[in-house]
Amino acid sequence: MAIPPGYEVSDKRLVCRLQKSLYGLRQASRSWYAKLSQALIKFGFNQCHSNHSLFTYSSGSIFLVTLIYVDDLIIAGNDSNACASFKQYLNQCFHMKDLGTLTYFLGLELSRGNTGFCLCQRKYTLDIFKESGMLDCKPATFPMEQNHNLASDKGELFSDPPQYRRLIGRLIYLTITRPEITYSIHILSQFMQEPRQPHWEAAIRILKYLKSSPGQGILIPRHNDLKLEGFCDLDWASCPTTRRLISGYLMKLGSVPISWKTKKQTTISRSSSEVEYRAMTNATSEIIWLRGLLSALQVPCCDSTILHCDNQSAIHIANNPVFHERTKHIEVDFHFIREHIQSGTIFASYLHTRQQLADIFTKALGCILFHDLLSKLVFKILTSQVEGE
Repeated sequence: MAIPPGYEVSDKRLVCRLQKSLYGLRQASRSWYAKLSQALIKFGFNQCHSNHSLFTYSSGSIFLVTLIYVDDLIIAGNDSNACASFKQYLNQCFHMKDLGTLTYFLGLELSRGNTGFCLCQRKYTLDIFKESGMLDCKPATFPMEQNHNLASDKGELFSDPPQYRRLIGRLIYLTITRPEITYSIHILSQFMQEPRQPHWEAAIRILKYLKSSPGQGILIPRHNDLKLEGFCDLDWASCPTTRRLISGYLMKLGSVPISWKTKKQTTISRSSSEVEYRAMTNATSEIIWLRGLLSALQVPCCDSTILHCDNQSAIHIANNPVFHERTKHIEVDFHFIREHIQSGTIFASYLHTRQQLADIFTKALGCILFHDLLSKLVFKILTSQVEGE
């Protein structure tokens, strides 16, 4: 590294050769992770292949899990004595501070009650209101106007682009517990470089929607069927400038949503069946990863994972690996869903459009349909505590 101030040398071309990693340098975080991982493996933990920040320990009936974020660790297990022993081991290896039962982590609030656990970002949401001067704003019933035309809107340029980028960035993080605004944030994040006044007004509308329920969170019931289930949908040729589709998927573990995404596809498709087939393939990739993660957490995934789609032609293409004249141009990598259907990992199931939960991730919906899907996603309007605590 460069010679520190106060250390005089005659030759200014000289540099320092470090004997160990130093906090703040590029390699420091990597070196710390290697040292911490080595300590966990020495205790008996195994590193999860699906997420290298997740470590699991299994010995007889004892099962421990630890999740790492830099130098912060979340420890969970089914044996309090084993957890205490592990924390004592960490205290011997490092200077450690035990913060007690998990209630707040990286802007996420976790509370416990008789009905289960609640994961929300109430304080984080209120901080956004305070920073934006929207604490006294009038609430809106849904996040984005239906049939919006933001992509081709040529309103005047917004006067403070950094403020727009900062707000959208904070809202992106909020989608961790508020998946129903994922589509709206996806649309607005496309205008980071040159936001216009209509884009800012649309972002303010999302804040007004959040004002109606800042403490809304995801309820994780104590008694939940740990069965993985997927939903995928799309909005064909929705972009007025590129005509590329927007696809979305939702993954649920029992009644709890655990993974979701909205994405604009990279290619233009020729039919609705083709785009649904591509959307099913993207959802399959997420299912394969989640099954590996659940396996590491000792959650059995012996049965086929049901993937719901509202296009029967796309399901037929996936279930019948034969040559199709109208689909011969589709890239080979999108056909890997057929392999997982044949192996029994995935089961493609038809679902009527009105019951398609992933619809909320692909388009702006009206008030009635939006809240209908929101209720089916089992999101609860909560404060910082779970009902019954």
